[in-house]
Amino acid sequence: MTVMAERTSGMTVEEFEEVARGAAAASDAVRFEFIDGRTREKKVPDGDHNEIVEWLRAICMQHKPGWALFGSDQGLKVEKYRNGRARPDGILAPRKSFAGQGEWGDPAPAVMVVEVTSYDSDTDQRDRVEKPPAYATAGIPVYLLIDRDSCEVIVFTKPDGELGNYTDTHRVAFGQKITIPEPVSIELDTEELKEYVR
Repeated sequence: MTVMAERTSGMTVEEFEEVARGAAAASDAVRFEFIDGRTREKKVPDGDHNEIVEWLRAICMQHKPGWALFGSDQGLKVEKYRNGRARPDGILAPRKSFAGQGEWGDPAPAVMVVEVTSYDSDTDQRDRVEKPPAYATAGIPVYLLIDRDSCEVIVFTKPDGELGNYTDTHRVAFGQKITIPEPVSIELDTEELKEYVR
């Protein structure tokens, strides 16, 4: 499969969706996102990455019965006017929130999106720079970033659509506890995350 380079040349959302569908059919090794007018690769996660998502899923299901932590197969329409397309590692929302919506769902039911950094060259740009404003402008109340490079958990809250970012950020080192505020209202003991870093 040919690797798609980052593009800023006026690709429409419809063109992106067609390319992403074709790429998904051709290979399971990479998925694509369309953030801030650019096409980005999102590589298939490693085992430690998956363990982190499953760790968080178990905690969320314990505290939020009737909810789901949807995986990266569910995409979201993000950014102003929903012209972006993102595949978070997790989306916390009530069960059946995306029934009948297809590959790219409305972000309205999501109370939290989750990204776990990958060990690739564009994780900094993608997860730390582009994703916070994309999720904030979509009105998603909480963005949880589990950063394996800095060994930190970062909770972004209070999205400001006009500012185009989250106005409140809290971070702790792996091993400490952090509370994800309402509407999530879950405390995380991040000690186990130490096992999943290189």
